Amino acid sequence: MTRHILVTGGQGQIGLELARQSWPADMTVHCPTRETCDIGSPESLLAYVRSFPFSAIINCAAYTGVDKAEDEPAAAFRVNGEAPGWLADTGIPLIHVSTDYVFDGSKPGAYAEDDPVAPLGFYGASKLEGERAVLAGQSRALILRTAWVISAHRHNFLKTMLRLAATNPKLRVVDDQRGCPTSAADIAAALRTIALRMIDDPSAPTGIYHFVNAGEASWCELAREIFTLSAAAGGPSAEVEAIATADYPTPARRPANSRLSTSKIAADYGIYPRDWRIAVRDIIGELVGPVPRI
Repeated sequence: MTRHILVTGGQGQIGLELARQSWPADMTVHCPTRETCDIGSPESLLAYVRSFPFSAIINCAAYTGVDKAEDEPAAAFRVNGEAPGWLADTGIPLIHVSTDYVFDGSKPGAYAEDDPVAPLGFYGASKLEGERAVLAGQSRALILRTAWVISAHRHNFLKTMLRLAATNPKLRVVDDQRGCPTSAADIAAALRTIALRMIDDPSAPTGIYHFVNAGEASWCELAREIFTLSAAAGGPSAEVEAIATADYPTPARRPANSRLSTSKIAADYGIYPRDWRIAVRDIIGELVGPVPRI
């Protein structure tokens, strides 16, 4: 008998990587487009949920415009805050992807799952509302917070740096925000591990977990690593000037510290993230070409 998994937001960075994962032969992973399954419409969403006997739902869908959310809070809260609750009330095991933006970034070390939340803007507040809706729902649910997502797909910091470097010899990048650059492929692999266990084991751990690649960097340090690897592969590169957050004002405030601890997911699910530099090398290899050892 075929088992079915629904991936909402299936055309985003993580959703596309989930489709590339190796799944059991008896399992079909559905990654519908927004036109087929609109996360912002309960009628569209629930109609799709009812169309197959889903064994689990992985919710990767989100309103991701951090700055735009400051002008469109209602839209952000509908997709990020309300929709996860609709999924959580289906009774189907749910894995919901959330964000480091639920924290204010004032902690000096890496954030643990039970640290106090205090989002700085409407995007983070809408994602926190979604977390609460998931935990209050009728489904067995696990929330996976992640941060600084990069991949060979869609829009992200790594691809933006490569695009800008093609026409700009020097770029100015913020150096006083620190986090954990994280591969969408690695997030997808973690979600696969969690989903399969939740399907097969009714006693599998649930609640809130963090997953990011190992290590830490500032945006400036990440950019320099991207360009070092890209140059080695024969791709675009640029000189990177370190600047302060105050020199690059944005409508929404960003956490100065986005580091997340992954000790809980290691203990409960045996998931040990690899170093972010190795993940970046793989993405550059996909976008630019093989990266020689440097």
